[in-house]
Amino acid sequence: MRTKFTLSVVLFFAACAFLTAQSIPSLPVQEYDYHIPANIVSPITLGMGGVNVTNGADYFSSYDNPALLADNEGTAIATSFLLKNKEDMSFTDLMQSSNLLKDKQFMYYTLIAKSSAWTYQPVSSVHVSEINGTSSKYYDYQLDKLELSIAAKDENYTHLAGGLSLKYLTGRLVYLQERLSGSNMIREKFIDNKVKGVSGDIGFTWQEDKVVLGLCAYDFLSRLWWESYDSKSLQRRAAMGIQYNMDNLALMGSVQGKLAKTSETTYHFGLIKNWTWTQDSGPNGKPVEQNLIIRSGLFSKDFNGTKNINYTLGSGYNYNMFRVDFALTNDGMQLKDSQYLFSIGVGIQ
Repeated sequence: MRTKFTLSVVLFFAACAFLTAQSIPSLPVQEYDYHIPANIVSPITLGMGGVNVTNGADYFSSYDNPALLADNEGTAIATSFLLKNKEDMSFTDLMQSSNLLKDKQFMYYTLIAKSSAWTYQPVSSVHVSEINGTSSKYYDYQLDKLELSIAAKDENYTHLAGGLSLKYLTGRLVYLQERLSGSNMIREKFIDNKVKGVSGDIGFTWQEDKVVLGLCAYDFLSRLWWESYDSKSLQRRAAMGIQYNMDNLALMGSVQGKLAKTSETTYHFGLIKNWTWTQDSGPNGKPVEQNLIIRSGLFSKDFNGTKNINYTLGSGYNYNMFRVDFALTNDGMQLKDSQYLFSIGVGIQ
């Protein structure tokens, strides 16, 4: 009798598990790899090759290396936005990348203070609706990030700076799959689930005379908690680079890749030329400093042919407390397929 009772209990719970598995469709989000070159938020970084772990003259430096905030003494607010990207996206494209941003979307908002920054970013914003014969699919995935970045230097090791970014993530997925049966639409799958998570980046810089070395690990500790699904971790990545400064010219090279998985390493090279001049008398009778910057660069996984290389070009202009930056990138020098980033920043005196 005891054996029969035990067997009944086991079969009962097995049946419950089977029915639960059948009632919850599989989660269509399979990748959580967001810190990739295609998702660059800064036109300054984009213009000089796509990764910035060594150059502190970037309002958005907390994205690639929070340690670059260590020498920041002022306060400023800035935002960047994407002017053009893919307008048509299929579900095949969707499964190839976890984050494809739509056109004309704001990428990054940041408030920079002394050795720190507060930022907001729509990490993923995907909206796809597809009708194929008698079936239809709808996919809407939004994941937002709030981030606090802080940096510091040790008085005994003035060449070394360290930085930390703490992230809070929140989002929602809505997924619907239907098919037409006669004159009725039959719902095959429906998911409406929320997600929350935390993550962190840690970075370092070392500056010696004209040389700057940088290193940063992204999402080294992370977790996303779905309402009805198992928790997931973000893909960990790392980047390191070197920069050499010569008066008004800077050269840089960086590498970025995954950690603990197939590397998919990308190699980045950039050049920056800077012109600075001072206007003796500005609107308030005070000297006004102006700055014009030209940036160029490229990045690729293997540099095997022109079509496998992303070329970048950018420019920036500072007038007193105002700053404007612009950059573009394209594959194989095809301007018609370029992606454009634009940013506006205002310093607070």
